[in-house]
Amino acid sequence: MSVETMKAVQVYEDGGPEVLIYEDVPRPVAGPGEVLVRVYAAGVNPADWRARAGFPDVPEQFRHAIPPIARPHIPGFDLSGIVETVGPDVTTFDTGDAVFGMIRFPAGGKAYAEYATAPVTDLALKPTSIDHIQAAAVPMAALTAWQFLYQDLEPGQTILINGAAGGVGHFAVQLAKIKGAYVIAAASGRHEAFLHELGIDEYIDYTTTPVEQALRNVDLIYDTVGGMNADSLLSVLKHGGRLIAINIGNYSAERATRLGITIGTGRPSLHPDAAQLAKIGRLIDAARLHVAIDTVVPLSQVRQAHIRGESGHLRGKIVLRVVE
Repeated sequence: MSVETMKAVQVYEDGGPEVLIYEDVPRPVAGPGEVLVRVYAAGVNPADWRARAGFPDVPEQFRHAIPPIARPHIPGFDLSGIVETVGPDVTTFDTGDAVFGMIRFPAGGKAYAEYATAPVTDLALKPTSIDHIQAAAVPMAALTAWQFLYQDLEPGQTILINGAAGGVGHFAVQLAKIKGAYVIAAASGRHEAFLHELGIDEYIDYTTTPVEQALRNVDLIYDTVGGMNADSLLSVLKHGGRLIAINIGNYSAERATRLGITIGTGRPSLHPDAAQLAKIGRLIDAARLHVAIDTVVPLSQVRQAHIRGESGHLRGKIVLRVVE
């Protein structure tokens, strides 16, 4: 019996964008608790290009926490599409339902393909007010902002969002405003108008004014940038403040202790959550949460998407168009 095939992206070895291979692979079959999704669009996240490269930026002491990734492997965690078939015992979705989700994070994925199986616990109905391109941009970035910011933020708190225009950052800005926070955004100058449209209260162009020179006594920092100079942000916080780091950064635990600052979320790692994703979808349909798209690239030109992502300074998300 012949095996049905599909187009997908595979990675056979660690490396740069050149190791992303667009080719024919067997089409997967939905198992118990899963649906087969005809993928219309797949979101591109920093986790994708970092995994492709073998996580070279992760310090040795943290590498044990990285789940093993089989090779060859189809990358990608975010998708939006239509349910093609349902697996045994599935009653959550029906054939023809439009769905979106972050699937099998952190070790599974396989969204860079024409078809992908997905646990029903990782999916929600796609918001009706946006298309598949926009929907594929939502799951990982919005869940990161929801799980590590929105759930614990208190109305009236002052928050600095560093890297506010990016994929996670632009959702964090909006969710913080929905929660009633006073939001200060740090980004490069070309994003100022965009961030004011999202509702920020103050703006800092970090290319002309170092953030640590512009602010003091902030309750919370949500740092989506990290990097070698991240420690300088600690002086912005008030005593008893908290810094939530989304990317790896050089933060001094000793200095934080001296300043009475907590670094971390106090929560488990990022994880799929269909109920949270459904709430995010309702905010989108209510026009309270908007999705920004930086670049749309056909699946066959996935290397361009990773090159764009690794260049930085994004406004919103990069998305792979799977169905033209």
